[in-house]
Amino acid sequence: MDPLELDAVPDGSSVCIDTAPLIYFRDGTSPRADTYAPLFRGLAEGRWRGVISTITLAELLTGPISQRRDALAERYEAELSDPHHWTLVPVTQAIASRAARLRHRYRLKLPDALQLSTALQCHSAALITHDRDFSACTELPILSALP
Repeated sequence: MDPLELDAVPDGSSVCIDTAPLIYFRDGTSPRADTYAPLFRGLAEGRWRGVISTITLAELLTGPISQRRDALAERYEAELSDPHHWTLVPVTQAIASRAARLRHRYRLKLPDALQLSTALQCHSAALITHDRDFSACTELPILSALP
């Protein structure tokens, strides 16, 4: 059984991806990498379109940059900027305003509220995360490999 329940995500739709699944998959050494492999395979094959916020990009690039692996950071940035598979969404006034309301409603940390707001702003079919903080959210499906 697919722990992410990706079969529930319609083909051709957009999925917003939180930072942790990207880190686990990109790292490749984490035991969690295999959990997210079907998601990234589907994105590469064009089954879905990936949506990430500029918050996610900054969080993802921090690891390679802190390890002085600038070429890896540049590769990640180039891959996630590919307009055929990804939509990179900046934090706009509308996203920030909605994030404040979501933060208050669900008691989310600001980065999590921005992720959820980005997913909603982009009409994503789901938010893919590895975070329990979204468990009370009802605005869209939250798919996680967490039990």
